[in-house]
Amino acid sequence: VNNMLKKAKVLKKGDTVCTVSSSWGGAGDADLRFRYEIGKKRLEEMGLNVIEMPHTLAGSQFVYENPQARAADLNAAFANSEIKAIFSCIGGSGSIRMLPYLDWDIIRTNPKIYMGYSDSTITHLICHKAGFTSFYGPSILAEFAENNKMFEYTKHWVEKVLFSPAPLGTIEPCKEYTDDYVPWTEETQHIDKKMKPNKGYELLQGSGVVQGRLLGGCLDVWEFVKGTELFPEKEYFDGAILFFETSEDTPSPDFIEFWLRNYATMGVLQKVNGIIFGKPYQEKYYEEYKERILKVLKEIDSTIPVFYNGSFGHNEPMCVIPYGVMAELDCDKMTFTILESATEE
Repeated sequence: VNNMLKKAKVLKKGDTVCTVSSSWGGAGDADLRFRYEIGKKRLEEMGLNVIEMPHTLAGSQFVYENPQARAADLNAAFANSEIKAIFSCIGGSGSIRMLPYLDWDIIRTNPKIYMGYSDSTITHLICHKAGFTSFYGPSILAEFAENNKMFEYTKHWVEKVLFSPAPLGTIEPCKEYTDDYVPWTEETQHIDKKMKPNKGYELLQGSGVVQGRLLGGCLDVWEFVKGTELFPEKEYFDGAILFFETSEDTPSPDFIEFWLRNYATMGVLQKVNGIIFGKPYQEKYYEEYKERILKVLKEIDSTIPVFYNGSFGHNEPMCVIPYGVMAELDCDKMTFTILESATEE
């Protein structure tokens, strides 16, 4: 099936973009506002004009209590032709509550770049449902506002994705990663995180070369959409390459097994051509997750290629993965390649 999603327009220097708080509203809280401003400034340094939507900085209490206001911001951001891209401030757990208040006609007819990860998986699936590509990548409060400066690897992929309509090409895993936790305070904002060597991709099973359109996000968050209108139609899984990762909640290996077994029961895992899993947060359950993934695939006699330890999602640094574009997993060369452009001129 040729599940072509429409592509958003590539950004140009001087374009206006906006920030949204569709999940947690911490960007507007007094103690985190400094962090928001740093993230915003980094986007501006890339040559963009950054504006907020009416409730972006309304604070976590208001944002939690008013999912309709969050949806109104999203609807308005898509409706406004001046706004060329939408950036998520941060994840959380409440994006799914926007569902009753979305204006599908507006979203469908105004494809534009959307970027975020974690609970932003919900907004990615909204874009997917509306028929266009979005970008699983950094958030304003975390990666854009990284202490001292953005990680080069993260910055490289953000700039390549936003400003170039060329195919993204081979996505090498980052050579280093950090699992340092530094509290978000003005006093600690200058502390550099300690880096560790990264292992690179691991092949859990499979052989040869497979291609497919990318579909995925945060496994924890996909749980919110099962059985809702947001869950992608079955044909989108035909021949797809899934990209899955887990959150900083570090779900137990049992949950990984249960969630994946549900996808097997639905017939989803039998349809896809391959899967790439992100590095688990702080490498917790690193080996245990691998065992459970292989266990579930063995139950359905699946021999599809499975890569592990990708540098996306809850990883520092992280790359950016576009939904719906053609990608390739090469088990012999151990490469993950995005074969086509994710934006258009």
